[in-house]
Amino acid sequence: MSNATPGADEQFCSSCGEVIKKEAEICTECGVRQSGGSSSGSKDKTSAALLAIFLGGLGAHHFYLGNTGRGIIYLVFSWTFIPLLVGLIEGIIYLTKSEDEFQQQYA
Repeated sequence: MSNATPGADEQFCSSCGEVIKKEAEICTECGVRQSGGSSSGSKDKTSAALLAIFLGGLGAHHFYLGNTGRGIIYLVFSWTFIPLLVGLIEGIIYLTKSEDEFQQQYA
């Protein structure tokens, strides 16, 4: 176990206690995968927006974001083309949000 103090972009390994980078998925000292990696649980804003714009009528963006109930509603009403219009608008909204706002609301 290291006696070093981690810097601003470092943390201790959850297994061996060695100082590693915060972005590291695996400890270079012991090889254990770190929990809470850089992308765990987060959703990509651009992917959600593209799904909303191109497949919004089927609710694909809601399934991607974990809103299964809303995605099913979009599927049921897809024959009316209303979800297509709403999906297009939601895609534009996703693109205009900052990354922090998007992650706070949808991740």
